[in-house]
Amino acid sequence: MSDRITIPAAIPMDTPAEAIEHLDYAVGELGFKAALFASYVPRPTSEGVHYDVFGIDSAYDYEPVWQHCVDLGVAFTAHSGSQAIGFRSTTSYMYNHVGHFAESGHAIAKAMLMGGVTRRFPTLNFAFLEGGAAWAVIMLADVIARFEKRGGANIHNLDPARLDTETFYELLEKHGGPRYATDEVRRSTSALHDTHPENLDEFWRLEAKTADDIVALFVPRFYFGCEADDPTNAWAFTSATNPHGVRLRAVLGSDLGHWDVPDAREVIPEAYELVEHGLITADDFRDFACDNAIRLHGGMNPRFFDGTAVEDYVRTVLR
Repeated sequence: MSDRITIPAAIPMDTPAEAIEHLDYAVGELGFKAALFASYVPRPTSEGVHYDVFGIDSAYDYEPVWQHCVDLGVAFTAHSGSQAIGFRSTTSYMYNHVGHFAESGHAIAKAMLMGGVTRRFPTLNFAFLEGGAAWAVIMLADVIARFEKRGGANIHNLDPARLDTETFYELLEKHGGPRYATDEVRRSTSALHDTHPENLDEFWRLEAKTADDIVALFVPRFYFGCEADDPTNAWAFTSATNPHGVRLRAVLGSDLGHWDVPDAREVIPEAYELVEHGLITADDFRDFACDNAIRLHGGMNPRFFDGTAVEDYVRTVLR
């Protein structure tokens, strides 16, 4: 079955050195072509637990890991649950299960983007598995909206240091009455702008000048693993409403190992229902079920599919 199935190596991410050691062993000695990484590492702190998503505010410098993936021709595919993190039920497994893969994917994808990793490693492909693509559409829209208000030079329009506080207090007293003409109000208002951050522009790691730059750092680098029965998979291809008319790189990757798929023969027909219902085109489905997976792995390693049943077709996609 080696011409049809490739098993990924599981790579720990507790430290960069550990990840690199396991990558070298898996790829160099065992001959693995694909690798599966954790989406985060929980690290105890004096205040509880910090969930390290590697790209921003990390306890370690993971730049060598990204470079090693590039050098070895291995895509960074991440998959971790988040059922025990955040707002969680103590009685309902289903409450905790809904959306938890998307939450961890959202966290690490945002870190790779906002941490500037996709800018510094423009040939490294990332995949976030089993969470669908709907969250990615929303995330891209959210990031662009914030960049257009607070990114680059735009942040200076909102810099509280530019506020004429004396005039502001006069207007408060004039229109708000005695209840606002107090020292307490002045102190609380001053506290809003008396702690200037080191970098006023929090998008500085991206070096983006326009929203198009954000799109270029997001769309070509990120892939999103989807379940066959998720109707929102169509959002990835809905360029009419997606930010800047983009099509995201959704990848069919149904969970054959768990209860999501009681009958493996139904996966492809169920995924194809998006075409039958007019939500995506046949060309979209080819990207979803085949070509995007080729781009994900073949874009890192052009020989990834050598010796497989699709070897000849892969060349037509990657050329």
